[in-house]
Amino acid sequence: MTYSPCQIIGETRQSRFLITCDHAANIVPPDLGGSLGLPVSDMARHIAYDVGAAGMARELGELLDAPVVLSNFSRLVIDPNRGEDDPTLLMKLYDGSVIPGNRHADAEEKERRLNAYYRPYDAALAKMVAGRDDVAIVAIHSFTPQLHGRPPRPWHVGVLHAAWDARLSDPLIDMLEAEPDLVVGRNQPYPGHLPGDAIDRHALGAGRLNTLIEVRNDLIEEEVGQRHWAARLAPLLQQALAAATENEE
Repeated sequence: MTYSPCQIIGETRQSRFLITCDHAANIVPPDLGGSLGLPVSDMARHIAYDVGAAGMARELGELLDAPVVLSNFSRLVIDPNRGEDDPTLLMKLYDGSVIPGNRHADAEEKERRLNAYYRPYDAALAKMVAGRDDVAIVAIHSFTPQLHGRPPRPWHVGVLHAAWDARLSDPLIDMLEAEPDLVVGRNQPYPGHLPGDAIDRHALGAGRLNTLIEVRNDLIEEEVGQRHWAARLAPLLQQALAAATENEE
């Protein structure tokens, strides 16, 4: 089977939503030998991909009748949710693990990986939003309950957004915070905007509605959790979109 750096599911679905999953896979492509020199245990961790995010994104796409775009390479190969000039684009050390296959990656190798993986994925996103200023991009991610040497993270779910564009995120956060069993973080566990990141490239510049959802990965590492969270989020996203659209009228 021919390798592809991205996968599009439900390309012809008619929803206003576009579901993206930048860190869907822990795959190291064949031309890198299928390995970055890390043990299997590290490649199964959050450093290599967003655990559970791909399954949740697929399920959410089904429930919302929305196309889903997923990466098909590890974030350690090159990170498609970073700008091309971001220093964390090609990581050599991440959460206590040295990445042997990246240790000697120079500017030429970085450019090769941009052309081989990052830019084709980026082009797939661009294709899916082309001519559709009404599209609402929902980026699905997951986060580890605790980084090495740091305090445990208390949130079940985080909703991230740029400071100047919370049109979709505000109503979604309000609804999640109304749920009595959830600890919800606004722009947690990470800041809501990085210049040049995927939302910046495909939503903010064009004024498209957007939100980035981070679910704690121990809640979605199994299929049952992925289905549960997709089912929980789908109606809230529909209501948030309706609220955002009404506010724009």
